[in-house]
Amino acid sequence: QVQVMESGGGSVEAGGSLTLACQVSGPMNFRYTCVGWFRQTPGKEREGVAATDGGNSFYADPVKGRFTISKDAAKRNVYLQMDSLKPEDAAMYSCAARTGSRVCLEPNWDADFGYWGQGTQVIVSS
Repeated sequence: QVQVMESGGGSVEAGGSLTLACQVSGPMNFRYTCVGWFRQTPGKEREGVAATDGGNSFYADPVKGRFTISKDAAKRNVYLQMDSLKPEDAAMYSCAARTGSRVCLEPNWDADFGYWGQGTQVIVSS
């Protein structure tokens, strides 16, 4: 079965950087599968942060120019490089993959993800 596991969360000062990693294991064609990062804070809905299928990458407006998503198909990892972090970036970050080895949807790139990880906490202090 497909498993998704995040790592790399932690605490950082505003203006700093963190890199999150998402490991996807199990039966799927990872090279073409859309993998996304999402975040959620208490009392708010989960929001898409970024997603990539290796060919195309998508970003939420609040993180454009500061976050970079990348995919290493050989290692079955997707990374989220987060620079110039702001206190409002603090959240539980979760990684997810689409079922059926499918590429990202356009324009709704943050929709229809079936495999989810447990999440990793990001804390940004001002």
